[in-house]
Amino acid sequence: MPKSSSTSKSPLRLLWLLPVALIGVVGIGAVAMMQPPPADLDLSLTRTTEQGLYVGTLEPGASPVPVGTMQSWTVVVTTADGQPLEHAELSIDGGMPQHGHGLPTEPQVTDELGGGRYRIEGMKFNMPGWWTITLEVSGAAGTDSATFNLTL
Repeated sequence: MPKSSSTSKSPLRLLWLLPVALIGVVGIGAVAMMQPPPADLDLSLTRTTEQGLYVGTLEPGASPVPVGTMQSWTVVVTTADGQPLEHAELSIDGGMPQHGHGLPTEPQVTDELGGGRYRIEGMKFNMPGWWTITLEVSGAAGTDSATFNLTL
């Protein structure tokens, strides 16, 4: 007795759907990554930390901030009442919210310049777009952080 057409279809015959589905998923992801940043994005380079303990200011080494170049930045940190924060421990991290990846480098504080100013080496952005930079500050008042938005 011959097999009916419904039982003769093998799972291998449906493999053509895999590349089509993959192309669809990749296409949707690419469109999502190409979206512009939010229209109301705050691009201020001076921010009060989340708990209000400190105020941080980012000073990029060049304007506009270049893509693909290793850079040295300055970070200025004050207490909530505007006094320079000396001898603090700082860390810098960042990434691209729309792409889901971090910075291609690990920026480090390399020098305390005095007056609440710190040199950050190793800032690099590998593509244009919306980036966030998170500054974590540990000082006498405690540990706090602020996140800055950049568009390159």
